[in-house]
Amino acid sequence: MSRIYYEEDVELSVLEGETVAVIGYGSQGSAQAQNFRDSGVEVVLGLRENGESWKRASRDGFEVLPIDEAARKGSIVHMLIPDEVQPGIYERYVRQNLEEGNALSFSHGFNIRFGQIVPPENVDVIMMAPKGPGAMVREEYLRGSGVPALVAVEQDFTGRAKQRALALAKANGSARVGVLETTFAEETETDLFGEQVDLCGGSAELIKAAFETLVEAGYSPEVAYFECLHELKLIVDLYYREGIEGMWRRVSNTAEYGGRTRGRRIINQQVREEMRRILEEIRSGEFAREWVLENRAGMPVLKSLREEDSRHQIEEVGKRLRKMMKLK
Repeated sequence: MSRIYYEEDVELSVLEGETVAVIGYGSQGSAQAQNFRDSGVEVVLGLRENGESWKRASRDGFEVLPIDEAARKGSIVHMLIPDEVQPGIYERYVRQNLEEGNALSFSHGFNIRFGQIVPPENVDVIMMAPKGPGAMVREEYLRGSGVPALVAVEQDFTGRAKQRALALAKANGSARVGVLETTFAEETETDLFGEQVDLCGGSAELIKAAFETLVEAGYSPEVAYFECLHELKLIVDLYYREGIEGMWRRVSNTAEYGGRTRGRRIINQQVREEMRRILEEIRSGEFAREWVLENRAGMPVLKSLREEDSRHQIEEVGKRLRKMMKLK
């Protein structure tokens, strides 16, 4: 079992004299940068000059610099721009500005795990990955709590790499609730797997398939939407608070019996075998190669899928119902 670190286990003083250069000011960048600053850490932002993020970060009171200058000023360079643009930004602005003993830091291990970024040998390579969206990372910090995080060390040049990663997690508020130690490979592979088969891909396709089954059988799209999508949030909230067995205790006996006896007919052996194939595609690097080529080609497959799925009936019904219910 992975060790869990809490506030009393971590010295924030590790970051005294350090400057964290946060590259990017999107969802995670803005949340983490503000949390670091509020914890007393010296922070600069590295952003595209005069872009919207530059203006927003300036309004939020940060020292904002061009990316190369921020990378030169930071002793820890924390890469919080999208995976697909990180390699180009790293090569153009960051690599030549890393000094011996600096740390190159990430919140997702994709580019290190699959060799899209190859750091020099004389820097630490670390990860501090909050397990929640940026808005929640900031909201929980302000509430006096935090979002759990993973930390990992890929390269420990200074002998302080782990302490630096843990200190970043503490500065982010994550040590208030728990920080787990992992590896770049484990974080990357499990993260991609979860996104593809469960959290995003699997759940979206399950919802659409269930909706289509009811509508094709003659049931109203509105009722199908409520049963297959709307109520799912309530169930997921139960999973989050009480686990799977806690969910079963909170639903009716009818729902429990039907779910326990029929759920395995949906997630059957064929589905489990497909999950294993998807995991192997991730571990072998096949998915990474596919995604890198997709980006180089201008994302034609992704754009086509976005267009196709945006026309699905569940999207039209959902927009109308959410507007009627005044849901955002």
